[in-house]
Amino acid sequence: MLDRIAGFFRLIGQTIGRWARLFSAWAFWPFLAAHGWYQRRSWMIRLPVIAFVALLVVLYGYFFWQTQIWSNFNTAFVEQYRLSERKVAAGQEVPVAEGANATAPKTCQRSAIVDVAADLTDFNVNQNAWISSMLLYKMGFFGIDWDHTPFLDNKASFQRGINQAVRRTSAELVDTLGRVRGTSGINNDLQTARGYLQFDEYSWYFGLNPFGLKTPTPSYYRSAIGSLRKFNTDLALCNVVFDGRADNLMQFIDRIANDLGGTSDMLAERSENHNRGWFDTRADDRFWFAYGQLYAYYAILAAAQADFSQVVQERNLGAIWGGTTRQFQAALRIQPAIISNGREDGWIMPSHLATMGFYILRVRSNLVEIRSVLDR
Repeated sequence: MLDRIAGFFRLIGQTIGRWARLFSAWAFWPFLAAHGWYQRRSWMIRLPVIAFVALLVVLYGYFFWQTQIWSNFNTAFVEQYRLSERKVAAGQEVPVAEGANATAPKTCQRSAIVDVAADLTDFNVNQNAWISSMLLYKMGFFGIDWDHTPFLDNKASFQRGINQAVRRTSAELVDTLGRVRGTSGINNDLQTARGYLQFDEYSWYFGLNPFGLKTPTPSYYRSAIGSLRKFNTDLALCNVVFDGRADNLMQFIDRIANDLGGTSDMLAERSENHNRGWFDTRADDRFWFAYGQLYAYYAILAAAQADFSQVVQERNLGAIWGGTTRQFQAALRIQPAIISNGREDGWIMPSHLATMGFYILRVRSNLVEIRSVLDR
């Protein structure tokens, strides 16, 4: 009996070994064939090959480093703005400090929303490399889009989530908040920034036509930063207007709630129809896109509370706004090492998408409540 059991396990071991050898032969034969070809070539051929391989090693090393290192990532970065110390709303004249020169030119309060939008874009393209338009990201993993693999795409999705929030904010700045002083005209700097931020997230130096040079995405986003900062400089000099009315805040909140609602639907669809646990290769994309949105909207809404401080005070929105801030902070504390899209009633593989969707709905519920108070 024991001999039969031992023979059975030997047979299994031999079968596994045979399949392992076949797999190794299939996986490594291209490299062995290339090695044989390389050995038969002269140094006139070998040197360019060595240079090409060295270039690939350097490029992939840089690519790996940029996708794994998130420079200046800080969920509490809003605190650096000291928004609670602001005395007046955005665009209003800043009171002259006691003992200051009475003849000094007047200054107006900068917009915290504009500062945050510019800084978030700076975080994406200056403090970090913009991953989505990097050459090796566009080449994919042996021809497979990186977004369809579980590797090296989390930072790209996170950056695109931030950019989605900044795009939405730039549109509202143009349509309702920023104005030319003395008119109801659209501010050119904000209009320019919105145009730059709408640029394709994936563009590299070449389009479909290899002979048609194309400006890469980060260059456009860097130009948008300059336009946003130019508006705030003019606002501080009281040369432009920030229209901080309650109806404008209500519309801004409404747009953000709708944007988060769309993301919640995206997470729900993936969670319900593709719940393969750790084996869902698109779950990490969805999770980190949503996380990037929350990361950006947390800062943008904290800035909005300062920019619309007079409206917030008049409508007694402080308590509700504080609750919304706490919901953002709770959501941003979720930072799993590996994203799992398991069943909601599963007990082995967690459902991180459902958890993130739950927090997004809580934030959105608070935003709807703020909007209803403003609409009274």
